[in-house]
Amino acid sequence: MTAGGTQAAALALHRFGFGPARDSIAAIASDPRGALIADLDRPGAGRLAANLPSSAAAARAVFDFQAERRAQQKLALRLQKAAENSGGAQAVTEFANLTLSEAGLTPHQPPLPARLLQDEAKLRFDAAVNAKIGFVERLVWFWSNHFCISADKIVAMAGPYEREAIRPHVLGRFGDMLLAVDSHPGMLFYLDNVESMGPDSIAGIDRDKGLNENLARETLELHTLGVRTGYTQADVTNFAKVLTGWTWFPPSEPVHGGEFVFNPILHEPGDQTVLGKQYPESGIAQARAVLVDLARHPATAHHIAEQLAAHFVADQPPPSLVAKLEKTFNDSGGDLKAVAATLIGADEAWTPQRSKLKTPAEWIVAILRLTNSGPAMPIGMIMGAQAQLGAALWRPAEPNGYSDREAAWLDGVPHRLDIANQFANRLATGAEPLQLLDTALGPLASPQTRETIARAENPAQALTLLVMSPEFLRS
Repeated sequence: MTAGGTQAAALALHRFGFGPARDSIAAIASDPRGALIADLDRPGAGRLAANLPSSAAAARAVFDFQAERRAQQKLALRLQKAAENSGGAQAVTEFANLTLSEAGLTPHQPPLPARLLQDEAKLRFDAAVNAKIGFVERLVWFWSNHFCISADKIVAMAGPYEREAIRPHVLGRFGDMLLAVDSHPGMLFYLDNVESMGPDSIAGIDRDKGLNENLARETLELHTLGVRTGYTQADVTNFAKVLTGWTWFPPSEPVHGGEFVFNPILHEPGDQTVLGKQYPESGIAQARAVLVDLARHPATAHHIAEQLAAHFVADQPPPSLVAKLEKTFNDSGGDLKAVAATLIGADEAWTPQRSKLKTPAEWIVAILRLTNSGPAMPIGMIMGAQAQLGAALWRPAEPNGYSDREAAWLDGVPHRLDIANQFANRLATGAEPLQLLDTALGPLASPQTRETIARAENPAQALTLLVMSPEFLRS
């Protein structure tokens, strides 16, 4: 493929970003690869300035909110019973309205946990919709899903976790991201490590409790080595022992609630052997040492290379592309910016066959970028559309996150038509349909799609047909 041209530019924006915005194809046509590399080189790329609470502060706020709401509900029941006995129905209504207002439960405003989640979601979507290229934001989304947690289990931390554990390291070293993830209270709670204690630890003996292996198992199987890579159940158990003591201050603690803490009375004493290597007892440093070795393990390099290539290029990526990414990962010590640059530089990543089906969230952002209408779309409607398509934001059903393979989403493509119609009726402008098509697809549009759009009866129908076209659905 040539270094430049509108064909390569349109491909770059769909495959490595979130799709074109107005004039973006022409803007990078002279050097599409260079534009993607420049996105990696931007100062502060991946980070977001946000006037939002930290994960710990959000956890404390949600705990206080829920405690207050429970107390007010009990008080309301007491008053209701007293009022019913005295016939004072008006007093019941006045008290209920008062407590709802104090708890932030007005009829026109969601409760605090939902507001926190929506604020984080808006920050995330705005970053993707407004990105000039979108490559770094796509990397953020990839890594956030790779190391996923779920708002269904810990709503307060889902958004802050991405800001705190993923974004600072998205162009840094994999080992640093791995440590940030495994020590983040959101992950420790999501995978139950806050409940884990060594069988021979002080707390384990005192409370007659023991290990929870979830974090150890998912770190090996999903986050680093990958499945069927030679580790044993004994490795999982021993790694779980190493991770005991990695916990948090419960959110009920008013000052440090929700923050990470290493609690030595939970930690299993003694040396542990993981993957054939003995790690001497060293408290918190023992688990850090294991994570360092996992981050630089050859199986980790291959697993990450395969996942990245499959995410951006093809469900069954070219082995030569995987090998290039794997080599860079190994040679650079897990430098994720270098790995991303290798992806852009590999000819295999620029195959004109567009076999990847955009996930629901990627497709939704592509529509918002095309119509330049992110600010006009309420975040609740965006989140609702994503949930309607089976990919609710930060709510994966399992620790392996949402699939980015076609098989997971192909049957749901017809359901996108309803979303497309909803968005088109709200977002369609007076733009000439073929001009909108050129903005969205440029030379990627087939003659059949071009003819279909030209025959649209109105702008809304043209937009619906465009975003449901095979070329727009794929990257």
